[in-house]
Amino acid sequence: MSTAQQAPEAFARAAAIARPKRRRRPRPGGTWWRHLVAVVAIVFALFPPAYVLSAAFTSNPALSAASLIPEKPTLENFERLFSAGESTEASNAAAYGHWYLNTMIVATVTALLTVLLGSLAAYAFSRFRFRGRRTGLLFLLLIQMFPALLLVVAIYLIVLRIGDVFGFIGLNTLSGLIVVYLGGALGVQTWLLKGFFDTIPHELDESARVDGATPGQIFWGVVIPLAAPVLAVISLLSFIGTINEFVIASVILQDTDTFTLPLGMRGYIDQQFAQHWGPFAAGVLLAAIPVVLLFMFLQRFIVRGLTTGAVKG
Repeated sequence: MSTAQQAPEAFARAAAIARPKRRRRPRPGGTWWRHLVAVVAIVFALFPPAYVLSAAFTSNPALSAASLIPEKPTLENFERLFSAGESTEASNAAAYGHWYLNTMIVATVTALLTVLLGSLAAYAFSRFRFRGRRTGLLFLLLIQMFPALLLVVAIYLIVLRIGDVFGFIGLNTLSGLIVVYLGGALGVQTWLLKGFFDTIPHELDESARVDGATPGQIFWGVVIPLAAPVLAVISLLSFIGTINEFVIASVILQDTDTFTLPLGMRGYIDQQFAQHWGPFAAGVLLAAIPVVLLFMFLQRFIVRGLTTGAVKG
Protein backbone atom coordinates (compact mmCIF):
# COMPACT_ATOMS: atom_id res chain seq x y z
CA MET A 1 0.00 0.00 0.00
CA SER A 2 1.43 3.33 -1.05
CA THR A 3 1.97 6.31 1.24
CA ALA A 4 -0.82 8.21 -0.51
CA GLN A 5 -3.29 5.43 0.36
CA GLN A 6 -2.10 5.15 3.98
CA ALA A 7 -2.52 8.87 4.73
CA PRO A 8 -6.38 8.94 4.62
CA GLU A 9 -6.59 5.81 6.76
CA ALA A 10 -4.19 7.26 9.37
CA PHE A 11 -6.13 10.52 9.37
CA ALA A 12 -9.42 8.64 9.92
CA ARG A 13 -7.95 6.66 12.85
CA ALA A 14 -6.59 9.82 14.44
CA ALA A 15 -9.96 11.54 14.06
CA ALA A 16 -11.73 8.56 15.62
CA ILE A 17 -9.36 8.61 18.59
CA ALA A 18 -9.71 12.38 19.07
CA ARG A 19 -13.50 12.24 18.84
CA PRO A 20 -14.92 12.41 22.41
CA LYS A 21 -16.81 9.33 23.46
CA ARG A 22 -20.40 9.73 24.45
CA ARG A 23 -21.08 9.08 28.07
CA ARG A 24 -23.61 6.42 28.68
CA ARG A 25 -26.59 7.72 30.53
CA PRO A 26 -27.39 5.76 33.67
CA ARG A 27 -30.33 3.49 33.31
CA PRO A 28 -33.46 4.74 35.08
CA GLY A 29 -33.87 1.39 36.77
CA GLY A 30 -30.57 1.75 38.64
CA THR A 31 -31.14 5.21 40.17
CA TRP A 32 -34.88 5.29 40.83
CA TRP A 33 -34.44 4.76 44.57
CA ARG A 34 -32.24 7.87 44.82
CA HIS A 35 -34.95 10.01 43.30
CA LEU A 36 -37.49 8.40 45.60
CA VAL A 37 -35.38 9.21 48.68
CA ALA A 38 -34.91 12.79 47.47
CA VAL A 39 -38.64 13.28 46.93
CA VAL A 40 -39.47 11.84 50.35
CA ALA A 41 -36.88 14.08 52.01
CA ILE A 42 -38.22 17.18 50.23
CA VAL A 43 -41.81 16.39 51.19
CA PHE A 44 -40.78 15.70 54.79
CA ALA A 45 -38.91 19.02 54.98
CA LEU A 46 -41.57 21.15 53.28
CA PHE A 47 -44.65 19.77 55.03
CA PRO A 48 -44.30 21.74 58.31
CA PRO A 49 -43.71 25.13 56.58
CA ALA A 50 -46.59 24.42 54.19
CA TYR A 51 -48.92 23.60 57.09
CA VAL A 52 -47.93 26.78 58.95
CA LEU A 53 -48.44 28.79 55.76
CA SER A 54 -51.90 27.31 55.40
CA ALA A 55 -52.77 28.06 59.04
CA ALA A 56 -51.65 31.67 58.61
CA PHE A 57 -54.07 32.28 55.74
CA THR A 58 -57.13 30.50 57.15
CA SER A 59 -59.67 31.97 59.54
CA ASN A 60 -60.14 28.75 61.51
CA PRO A 61 -58.36 29.18 64.88
CA ALA A 62 -58.14 25.40 65.49
CA LEU A 63 -54.94 23.97 64.07
CA SER A 64 -56.29 20.43 63.94
CA ALA A 65 -59.16 21.51 61.67
CA ALA A 66 -56.91 23.35 59.22
CA SER A 67 -56.22 21.82 55.83
CA LEU A 68 -53.00 21.91 53.86
CA ILE A 69 -54.66 24.12 51.23
CA PRO A 70 -57.02 26.72 52.77
CA GLU A 71 -60.45 26.79 51.18
CA LYS A 72 -60.91 30.54 51.61
CA PRO A 73 -57.55 32.32 51.99
CA THR A 74 -57.75 35.45 54.12
CA LEU A 75 -55.46 38.03 55.75
CA GLU A 76 -57.53 38.12 58.91
CA ASN A 77 -54.78 36.61 61.05
CA PHE A 78 -52.28 39.27 60.00
CA GLU A 79 -54.81 41.99 60.77
CA ARG A 80 -55.44 40.50 64.23
CA LEU A 81 -51.69 40.35 64.75
CA PHE A 82 -51.22 44.11 64.42
CA SER A 83 -54.59 45.51 65.51
CA ALA A 84 -55.80 45.45 69.11
CA GLY A 85 -59.49 44.67 68.94
CA GLU A 86 -61.89 42.97 71.29
CA SER A 87 -60.29 39.56 70.94
CA THR A 88 -58.47 37.86 73.76
CA GLU A 89 -55.10 38.33 72.08
CA ALA A 90 -55.47 42.16 71.97
CA SER A 91 -52.65 42.77 74.41
CA ASN A 92 -50.35 40.49 72.43
CA ALA A 93 -51.28 42.18 69.16
CA ALA A 94 -50.40 45.60 70.53
CA ALA A 95 -46.89 44.41 71.44
CA TYR A 96 -46.02 42.24 68.46
CA GLY A 97 -44.18 45.02 66.62
CA HIS A 98 -42.17 45.78 69.76
CA TRP A 99 -41.22 42.12 70.16
CA TYR A 100 -40.21 41.97 66.52
CA LEU A 101 -37.95 45.00 66.92
CA ASN A 102 -36.39 43.59 70.09
CA THR A 103 -35.65 40.31 68.33
CA MET A 104 -34.02 42.00 65.35
CA ILE A 105 -31.86 44.16 67.64
CA VAL A 106 -30.71 41.23 69.76
CA ALA A 107 -30.09 38.91 66.78
CA THR A 108 -28.23 41.52 64.70
CA VAL A 109 -26.00 42.77 67.51
CA THR A 110 -25.26 39.23 68.69
CA ALA A 111 -24.33 38.10 65.16
CA LEU A 112 -22.03 41.07 64.57
CA LEU A 113 -20.28 40.81 67.94
CA THR A 114 -19.96 37.03 67.60
CA VAL A 115 -18.21 37.46 64.26
CA LEU A 116 -15.95 40.22 65.62
CA LEU A 117 -14.92 38.59 68.89
CA GLY A 118 -14.78 35.08 67.44
CA SER A 119 -12.52 36.16 64.58
CA LEU A 120 -10.15 37.96 66.97
CA ALA A 121 -9.89 34.90 69.21
CA ALA A 122 -9.54 32.51 66.27
CA TYR A 123 -6.83 34.66 64.68
CA ALA A 124 -4.83 34.57 67.92
CA PHE A 125 -5.16 30.79 68.22
CA SER A 126 -4.31 30.26 64.55
CA ARG A 127 -1.38 32.64 64.04
CA PHE A 128 0.29 33.06 67.44
CA ARG A 129 2.07 30.53 69.62
CA PHE A 130 1.77 31.22 73.34
CA ARG A 131 1.62 29.33 76.60
CA GLY A 132 -1.81 27.88 77.28
CA ARG A 133 -2.88 27.94 73.62
CA ARG A 134 -3.73 24.23 73.43
CA THR A 135 -5.35 24.29 76.87
CA GLY A 136 -7.51 27.24 75.86
CA LEU A 137 -8.70 25.47 72.71
CA LEU A 138 -9.55 22.32 74.65
CA PHE A 139 -11.35 24.37 77.27
CA LEU A 140 -13.46 26.08 74.60
CA LEU A 141 -14.34 22.68 73.19
CA LEU A 142 -15.09 21.25 76.64
CA ILE A 143 -17.64 23.89 77.63
CA GLN A 144 -19.63 23.12 74.48
CA MET A 145 -20.32 19.60 75.78
CA PHE A 146 -22.74 20.90 78.41
CA PRO A 147 -26.21 21.97 77.25
CA ALA A 148 -27.37 25.48 78.00
CA LEU A 149 -30.22 24.11 80.11
CA LEU A 150 -27.72 23.10 82.80
CA LEU A 151 -26.45 26.68 83.00
CA VAL A 152 -29.77 28.44 83.43
CA VAL A 153 -29.57 28.77 87.22
CA ALA A 154 -25.95 29.94 87.12
CA ILE A 155 -26.70 32.44 84.35
CA TYR A 156 -29.65 33.85 86.28
CA LEU A 157 -27.61 34.33 89.45
CA ILE A 158 -24.68 35.89 87.60
CA VAL A 159 -26.86 38.36 85.70
CA LEU A 160 -28.79 39.16 88.90
CA ARG A 161 -25.59 40.00 90.81
CA ILE A 162 -24.02 41.90 87.94
CA GLY A 163 -27.20 43.95 87.54
CA ASP A 164 -26.70 45.33 91.06
CA VAL A 165 -23.40 46.88 89.89
CA PHE A 166 -23.95 47.43 86.17
CA GLY A 167 -27.65 47.91 85.67
CA PHE A 168 -27.48 48.11 81.89
CA ILE A 169 -26.56 44.40 81.63
CA GLY A 170 -28.79 43.09 84.40
CA LEU A 171 -32.12 41.31 84.32
CA ASN A 172 -34.83 42.58 82.00
CA THR A 173 -32.32 44.22 79.64
CA LEU A 174 -31.60 43.37 76.03
CA SER A 175 -27.92 44.16 76.52
CA GLY A 176 -27.70 41.59 79.31
CA LEU A 177 -29.28 38.98 77.06
CA ILE A 178 -26.80 39.82 74.29
CA VAL A 179 -23.86 39.36 76.68
CA VAL A 180 -25.18 35.94 77.73
CA TYR A 181 -25.61 34.89 74.10
CA LEU A 182 -22.06 35.98 73.28
CA GLY A 183 -20.62 33.86 76.06
CA GLY A 184 -22.41 30.75 74.85
CA ALA A 185 -21.68 31.13 71.15
CA LEU A 186 -17.97 31.98 71.10
CA GLY A 187 -16.74 28.44 71.80
CA VAL A 188 -17.86 26.52 68.73
CA GLN A 189 -17.65 29.62 66.52
CA THR A 190 -14.02 30.15 67.48
CA TRP A 191 -13.20 26.56 66.56
CA LEU A 192 -14.87 26.90 63.17
CA LEU A 193 -13.12 30.20 62.47
CA LYS A 194 -9.74 28.84 63.54
CA GLY A 195 -10.08 25.92 61.15
CA PHE A 196 -10.71 28.32 58.30
CA PHE A 197 -7.88 30.67 59.29
CA ASP A 198 -5.48 27.72 59.27
CA THR A 199 -6.20 27.25 55.54
CA ILE A 200 -5.08 30.81 54.75
CA PRO A 201 -1.35 30.63 53.81
CA HIS A 202 1.01 32.15 56.36
CA GLU A 203 3.10 33.46 53.47
CA LEU A 204 0.48 36.16 52.91
CA ASP A 205 1.06 37.42 56.45
CA GLU A 206 4.81 37.35 55.96
CA SER A 207 4.68 39.24 52.66
CA ALA A 208 2.42 41.89 54.21
CA ARG A 209 4.79 42.12 57.19
CA VAL A 210 7.72 42.66 54.81
CA ASP A 211 5.81 45.52 53.20
CA GLY A 212 5.54 47.17 56.61
CA ALA A 213 2.02 46.13 57.62
CA THR A 214 1.20 45.99 61.31
CA PRO A 215 -0.57 42.96 62.88
CA GLY A 216 -3.81 44.93 62.88
CA GLN A 217 -3.45 45.79 59.20
CA ILE A 218 -2.70 42.16 58.38
CA PHE A 219 -5.81 41.04 60.25
CA TRP A 220 -8.21 43.58 58.75
CA GLY A 221 -6.66 43.90 55.29
CA VAL A 222 -5.51 40.36 54.50
CA VAL A 223 -7.15 37.73 56.71
CA ILE A 224 -10.67 39.12 57.11
CA PRO A 225 -11.35 39.62 53.35
CA LEU A 226 -10.17 36.07 52.64
CA ALA A 227 -12.32 34.71 55.49
CA ALA A 228 -15.54 36.26 54.19
CA PRO A 229 -17.23 32.86 53.52
CA VAL A 230 -16.83 31.53 57.05
CA LEU A 231 -17.75 34.91 58.55
CA ALA A 232 -20.99 34.79 56.57
CA VAL A 233 -21.72 31.28 57.90
CA ILE A 234 -20.98 32.32 61.50
CA SER A 235 -23.21 35.37 61.27
CA LEU A 236 -26.05 33.34 59.76
CA LEU A 237 -25.85 30.59 62.38
CA SER A 238 -25.70 33.13 65.20
CA PHE A 239 -28.63 35.12 63.77
CA ILE A 240 -30.86 32.06 63.40
CA GLY A 241 -29.92 30.63 66.78
CA THR A 242 -30.66 33.90 68.55
CA ILE A 243 -34.07 34.30 66.93
CA ASN A 244 -35.10 30.75 67.89
CA GLU A 245 -33.72 30.74 71.44
CA PHE A 246 -36.34 30.56 74.19
CA VAL A 247 -35.00 29.08 77.46
CA ILE A 248 -32.33 31.65 78.34
CA ALA A 249 -34.47 34.55 77.12
CA SER A 250 -37.33 33.42 79.37
CA VAL A 251 -34.98 33.57 82.37
CA ILE A 252 -33.36 36.94 81.60
CA LEU A 253 -36.40 38.82 80.26
CA GLN A 254 -39.37 39.11 82.61
CA ASP A 255 -41.09 42.28 81.41
CA THR A 256 -43.47 42.23 78.45
CA ASP A 257 -41.81 45.31 76.92
CA THR A 258 -38.46 43.51 76.67
CA PHE A 259 -39.80 40.21 75.30
CA THR A 260 -38.40 38.74 72.12
CA LEU A 261 -40.59 36.94 69.60
CA PRO A 262 -40.31 33.42 71.08
CA LEU A 263 -41.45 34.72 74.47
CA GLY A 264 -44.15 36.97 73.11
CA MET A 265 -45.60 34.50 70.62
CA ARG A 266 -45.98 31.95 73.40
CA GLY A 267 -48.83 34.09 74.72
CA TYR A 268 -51.00 33.05 71.78
CA ILE A 269 -50.93 29.34 72.58
CA ASP A 270 -50.29 28.98 76.31
CA GLN A 271 -53.92 29.39 77.36
CA GLN A 272 -55.84 26.16 77.73
CA PHE A 273 -59.16 27.36 76.29
CA ALA A 274 -58.04 30.35 74.21
CA GLN A 275 -55.52 29.09 71.69
CA HIS A 276 -55.03 31.35 68.66
CA TRP A 277 -53.03 29.34 66.17
CA GLY A 278 -53.89 31.57 63.21
CA PRO A 279 -52.18 34.75 64.51
CA PHE A 280 -49.39 32.58 65.88
CA ALA A 281 -48.69 31.10 62.42
CA ALA A 282 -48.87 34.56 60.85
CA GLY A 283 -46.35 35.88 63.36
CA VAL A 284 -44.04 32.95 62.71
CA LEU A 285 -44.13 33.61 58.96
CA LEU A 286 -43.23 37.27 59.48
CA ALA A 287 -40.38 36.26 61.77
CA ALA A 288 -38.97 33.97 59.07
CA ILE A 289 -38.69 36.76 56.49
CA PRO A 290 -35.36 38.24 57.78
CA VAL A 291 -33.82 34.77 58.01
CA VAL A 292 -34.78 33.90 54.42
CA LEU A 293 -33.50 37.23 53.10
CA LEU A 294 -30.21 36.88 54.97
CA PHE A 295 -29.82 33.30 53.73
CA MET A 296 -30.40 34.36 50.12
CA PHE A 297 -27.92 37.23 50.49
CA LEU A 298 -25.19 35.00 51.97
CA GLN A 299 -25.95 31.87 49.93
CA ARG A 300 -22.86 32.10 47.75
CA PHE A 301 -20.62 32.02 50.82
CA ILE A 302 -22.34 29.27 52.77
CA VAL A 303 -21.09 26.10 51.03
CA ARG A 304 -17.49 27.26 50.88
CA GLY A 305 -17.57 28.51 54.44
CA LEU A 306 -18.91 25.23 55.82
CA THR A 307 -16.53 22.95 53.93
CA THR A 308 -13.22 24.84 53.93
CA GLY A 309 -11.32 24.18 57.11
CA ALA A 310 -13.82 21.65 58.39
CA VAL A 311 -11.20 18.91 58.68
CA LYS A 312 -8.25 21.04 59.67
CA GLY A 313 -7.44 21.32 63.36
